[in-house]
Amino acid sequence: MKIDRRSFLAFVLGGAAGTALSPLPWKLTDDISIWTQNWPWTPVPPKGETTYVDSTCTLCPGGCGIRVRRVEDRVVKIEGRNDHPVSRGGICPLGAAGVQLLYSPWRVRQPLKKMDGRFVPVSWEQAIGEIAGVLRELREAGTPEAVAWIADTDRGTTAELCRRFLTVYGSPNFIRTPCAQDAWETALFLTQGQRATAGFDLERATFLLSLGSGLLEGWGTPPFVFRARGALKDNNGRFVQADARLSKTAAKADQWLPILPGSEGTLAFGLIHVLLKEGRERKPFVAAHTAGLEELKRQALQEAFSPEAVAQATGLEAKAVVELARAFAAAERPLAVCGRGAGRVPGGLQETLAVHFLNALVGSVNVEGGVIAVPEPEYIRWPEPEMDAVASKGMQTPRVDGAGSERYPHARYLLNRLPEALLQGDRPAVRVLFVSGGNPFYSLAGGERTEKALARIPLIVSFSPFLDETAAAAHYILPAPTHLERWEDVPGAAGYPKPVVGLARPVVPPRFATMPTADVVLRLARRLGGPIRAAFPWESHEACLRQTLGPAWETLRRKGFAVEEGFKPQPFETASRKFEFANADLKRLAAFRPLPAPGDPGAFKLTLVPFDTLRLTAALGAPPFLVKALESEILLKNDIRVEIHPQTARDLGLVDGADARITTPQGSARVRVYLTEGIRPGLVGMARGLGRGAHDRYLAGKGVSANRLLAAVEDPSSGLEAGWGIRARLERA
Repeated sequence: MKIDRRSFLAFVLGGAAGTALSPLPWKLTDDISIWTQNWPWTPVPPKGETTYVDSTCTLCPGGCGIRVRRVEDRVVKIEGRNDHPVSRGGICPLGAAGVQLLYSPWRVRQPLKKMDGRFVPVSWEQAIGEIAGVLRELREAGTPEAVAWIADTDRGTTAELCRRFLTVYGSPNFIRTPCAQDAWETALFLTQGQRATAGFDLERATFLLSLGSGLLEGWGTPPFVFRARGALKDNNGRFVQADARLSKTAAKADQWLPILPGSEGTLAFGLIHVLLKEGRERKPFVAAHTAGLEELKRQALQEAFSPEAVAQATGLEAKAVVELARAFAAAERPLAVCGRGAGRVPGGLQETLAVHFLNALVGSVNVEGGVIAVPEPEYIRWPEPEMDAVASKGMQTPRVDGAGSERYPHARYLLNRLPEALLQGDRPAVRVLFVSGGNPFYSLAGGERTEKALARIPLIVSFSPFLDETAAAAHYILPAPTHLERWEDVPGAAGYPKPVVGLARPVVPPRFATMPTADVVLRLARRLGGPIRAAFPWESHEACLRQTLGPAWETLRRKGFAVEEGFKPQPFETASRKFEFANADLKRLAAFRPLPAPGDPGAFKLTLVPFDTLRLTAALGAPPFLVKALESEILLKNDIRVEIHPQTARDLGLVDGADARITTPQGSARVRVYLTEGIRPGLVGMARGLGRGAHDRYLAGKGVSANRLLAAVEDPSSGLEAGWGIRARLERA
């Protein structure tokens, strides 16, 4: 059989889900497939001494341990660390392709300032001095709250330095980019009284029910999730995927339930209905460790959640709902998870609560094989900064995104609400916006309206190493080094059920005139002086890391990670000291109601449903190898393909490969048709992650961005982004 280069790469980079994250394909291909490409910028490793450096990957929230191979001072390969508790030798395609990000010709090589619509190089001193001048003017005007900071994480010393800077400056507007953990963190707090992240003991579960989660599309920490899928098979466990399309996760499941999109929460309540009606809850656990069961019965035993009603809402048969509930309850260690796709959208809080209630009913909370409340890291114990009158007044103003308000008291970050806040009034509520690690110009739904809102901000500062969409719209770019060129503490691994802290280290010296974001914060503080400067006594981020970690610094430098192997979940911290199905805070939430797709069903007969793939990321984009390896079902030459069922195609007069135009209430785009039985009739599937700006010629000009066709959907219970699709029509181009 003849295998061309595209097919070969497609296999190696994840076509076989079971091997893509193991070291095997990377060892087989080694440097042959990496360095024989004919791109002019491809680095050719010289002959010389080979060395290995252990570090931590920061390209996604997984925090995997990596081993980096160097020839002299050039990185030639990245693979997973066999001794790391999270990755155990596995690595995802993005992590393995991190070499391309280091040597990308499209990196921002020095600070840039936009003048007359064009970027011009400036010195670090000039850029930091000018930005500090604007910040000084805002403080002198008594409006420090007009500064906001968007970051891709709220953990670790860099994030804490950014938050501390805003606090002592006088702004409450530190905002983390959204993800499924937002809803899970709120659910854990409301039911267990704990500020924690949700970890999932997937490896020891015996029945895994995924409600729309793309476990093989980047959900959680990919190497850990892939390994857990293998463990489930080895233990003769069962894996059920409820999903609107035949994703890779659904294809690898033991059973695929093709539910209607947006009905995941209804299905969860339907399963609860069956368990309670038939008395199949784990009575010893429920009696000893939960409170509020009667209120849950009042809610879940309504006719709206009967098997017949749930069947109509989900598109399943009533018998299938009942059988699923019984099988789930009968399993030794059942576990239900949610968070659509790769988990980049929080989803509705009530939907997540329903899944968490389901786990509690079968005793799968804070136990082996269940969902685990992993406490937030506590090693950052800096003294509280002294604040002057300007900062104290600014910190008392409401957050610009409405998080923590009377309407959404339990929300911590609501980036999805920022665009509408910016469009209010003659002057935008934010005058200066710092962006580190996120890409809101690309990743937020809302299309042109979102771009218009963000463009109202007079000063945007991006710390991106690449000219991504947000950096291109910024007024200054202060490029950070890549993850292979800097020190960084990495607390936690997405979805991992134990506390773990990794340390990323410089594998090679910085290739360009870049600066870690934390060091920029320290320099800004020194420029502003007074109490702001006093709050930052460290000379550099590395010095801050050393002092903050204390004795653990040498351990992390030597070993690269620390994991609490004997970790045991903490007791519930609610008023009752039990898991609470009902309490005063839960009663104040809006009642559960499935959120419909925006748009007029009369004018838009179809529903566009975006989906994730492991080879495309929302903020960062994808290295050239991953784009080249995209399946032709997603990208054909430079055209994005949309999935539709053959029946839908017949109704529309379309054939496979046809040029078409998809239109939603937010906009329209040219696409190519791909016919598949793996999607429900009436739906249109489109991959996220394409349609990028012109900063990378191997990524730009390919397909369209699904986010430009989607509308923001606000969850009435939490304020979180909860959109799962939008009404659409598809016509011949």
